[in-house]
Amino acid sequence: MINLNSNNLTEISKSVSAPNYNRSNIKSGIVHVGIGGFHRAHEAFYIDELLRRNEARNWGICGVALLEYDTKIYQTLKSQDGLYTLIVKELDGSLSNRVIGSIIDVMFAPENPWAVVEKMASPETKIITLTITEGGYNFNEATGEFVVENPLIQHDLKNPKTPKTVFGYLTQALKLRKDNNQEGLTIQSCDNIQGNGHVTKKMLLSFIEHAEPELVSWIEKNVSFPNSMVDRITPATVPSDISILKDTTGIIDEWPVVCEPFKQWVIEEDFVAGRPAWEKVGAQFVDDVVPYEKMKLTLLNAGHSVLGILGALIGYNTIDETVHDEDLSLFLKTYMNKEVTPTLGNLKGVNLDEYKQTLLERFGNTHIKDQVERICSESSAKIPKFILPTVISNLKNNDPVDLAAFVLAAWAVYSLGENEKEEDIIIKDAMETVLKQKANEAKVNPKLFLELESIFGDLKSSKTFVDSFENAYKNISEFGVKKGIFELNKSLIK
Repeated sequence: MINLNSNNLTEISKSVSAPNYNRSNIKSGIVHVGIGGFHRAHEAFYIDELLRRNEARNWGICGVALLEYDTKIYQTLKSQDGLYTLIVKELDGSLSNRVIGSIIDVMFAPENPWAVVEKMASPETKIITLTITEGGYNFNEATGEFVVENPLIQHDLKNPKTPKTVFGYLTQALKLRKDNNQEGLTIQSCDNIQGNGHVTKKMLLSFIEHAEPELVSWIEKNVSFPNSMVDRITPATVPSDISILKDTTGIIDEWPVVCEPFKQWVIEEDFVAGRPAWEKVGAQFVDDVVPYEKMKLTLLNAGHSVLGILGALIGYNTIDETVHDEDLSLFLKTYMNKEVTPTLGNLKGVNLDEYKQTLLERFGNTHIKDQVERICSESSAKIPKFILPTVISNLKNNDPVDLAAFVLAAWAVYSLGENEKEEDIIIKDAMETVLKQKANEAKVNPKLFLELESIFGDLKSSKTFVDSFENAYKNISEFGVKKGIFELNKSLIK
């Protein structure tokens, strides 16, 4: 057995694909905040690909663990010199193991906040990328406005030298760059938010208007915020992944990353201080990423939520189990075809029918074992971005919303915390308490669940939607999800 670290790379390279470049010669032109599984399966993989081609010597990654919660991942990567194994689970069940070396430095923000600020402000840093989850952008789901009342935001406003949020760190780093007469940089979101660059800019400037208002004009001139669309299914690593890697390769990796073979990255060309040649390893650069984002969010991400919520109520544990249920699979196909596709408009260069079929194949990868619990986590932040835009668009155009209403009614039942087998559902959501409260009220009057204005906005005022929601809730409560879908299928699925 051999521990994964820099000293053992030569030996490790005899059994698995490993970096063929001298990591000590790489500069960290990118600071990335949020070094979880997705970043390590996606952006860090793309950079590793370039480094292996001798194309990105100045574009190594300094990974920042932002929260106290990130202690374990920081300690693991630190002990492994930033190295980890990417395990690609192919559709045929085979495993492709590859050691990724693009994260050349790791920092733990709570340990030394100002050191992170200085790293972001370093002339060497040209791009700051983010995977901070949908909830990390601190905006009200209904209004889209920055939540300045957040206690952590208030802390950063009062304690600028010891920030706790990404906005506090970015503000102080940009202020330092301005004070030192340095050039600007690019801040790039890699999160599942439509217009993620626009959102990042709006939220950051909203914070800065309270914290350092004189900095706003400098940012407008010197910092870019390109939108991007990212895609690669990356389930949580489980103990068996670590064991199988050790048994098959002899490598002891405390936190490998598991992912599917598919990957996609569509990016707007807007980098003020240069960028890696990501297009050489499969990324696509476009003038307007919004249509591609919308396609991905409302088909793939929404599809995950549809399968996750309905599957959780039935009692399934993994996404592949849900999509191999013929009723759920047919429901999802019909939802994508009848309610989502009409909202997407023209997507240049995209075969939508082929894309949707590929999604079903990816969801059905029996070797990925993406946990339903993971997909359903933080649904209060996901649903407004993945499902509600489709609902709102269809209501505006007098198009059907019955299938989306069924999913949202199922979420109300799910939020009671018990599946149809009378087993407890573990709800991981920042709004868990209020969700359970409204879910209990909905047992008497389903419409009361829609009073969660921060999620649903004014949907409760739409008679069309409310009627569909209440009818779906009644069917699910009386018949269960499977029978409820069957009743819906009779009228909607041809």
